[in-house]
Amino acid sequence: MDLFGFFGTILTPFKWLVSWIMWAFHEGFTFIGLPSSSGWTWTLSIVGLVLVIRAALIPVFVRQIKAQRGMQALQPEMKKLQAKYKGKTDQLSRQAMAQEQMALYKSHGTNPFSACLPILIQMPFFFSLFQVLSGVSHASQNNQGIFALSADQIKQFDNADIFGARLSDAFLPMIQNGNPNVSVIILSLVMILAMIASQFITQKQIMAKNMSDEAMASPFMRQQKLMLYILPLVFGVGGINFPIGVLIYWTTTNLWTMGQQFFVIRRMPTPGSPAYREYMKRREAKGLPLIGNLKKPEPVAEVVEEPKGQRAQPQRKNRKKRS
Repeated sequence: MDLFGFFGTILTPFKWLVSWIMWAFHEGFTFIGLPSSSGWTWTLSIVGLVLVIRAALIPVFVRQIKAQRGMQALQPEMKKLQAKYKGKTDQLSRQAMAQEQMALYKSHGTNPFSACLPILIQMPFFFSLFQVLSGVSHASQNNQGIFALSADQIKQFDNADIFGARLSDAFLPMIQNGNPNVSVIILSLVMILAMIASQFITQKQIMAKNMSDEAMASPFMRQQKLMLYILPLVFGVGGINFPIGVLIYWTTTNLWTMGQQFFVIRRMPTPGSPAYREYMKRREAKGLPLIGNLKKPEPVAEVVEEPKGQRAQPQRKNRKKRS
């Protein structure tokens, strides 16, 4: 079995799940009166798929936030560890440093890969949707279904369009086939730009507002700034191969992420970050108690010293006299 065949086999359960969720939403929208062959009905089904997946990932997102907080909290200790082993390149020193780093991660309940966990979990669903939608035209020509979607539904999807662009069409393959469609070109470019912009804004607001001063000064931050510009470009270049339906999925999930991050930055900011200081100011203006490391110092209770003098000896009550 080749690599792509093996990869496709691994994705088979995800393809079934993705197609079944789309089928369920499509049936639901059709039941309430939307046309079954309308591109907007299928678009809403893709949006529904995003909502289900992202809602299921909320616990993972909460875990990601905790991991990020833990990574920021251990930065001072990490700097001390790096200073301790600075200039030591022998095998034993590298091994000892790695063990101490792992111990730090364990003590703070975090690891460097936790921040990537939500996007890693989403990728199988993304690739599954990509393969399902990419096979729509071939399956439609051969009167075949794709997993949970019947042959009739595949034909409906293959002919469904929004703004004159079919959901199964992609920018680059359409150009290569020599059959350009202006609606597909314009909608693809608009969706790609929206996808890039939403991803960039999401990462930018995290770095500008929701990172502590220690995290901003860390060497890790240089890599984050680099990824801020590289990742949107990677997805933007790859987007010219994505069918319109996949672009709708990815743009919608980026908008979800952007809104989710806005809520976190506003309501649960990272301690020590600019957003946290603004959050404390808002609480103070409303007369609410301050929390975290920006609490106002409580007044020190005044200690009243007793006057010095001879200590009074305790008297035993009801002491009987000796006869």
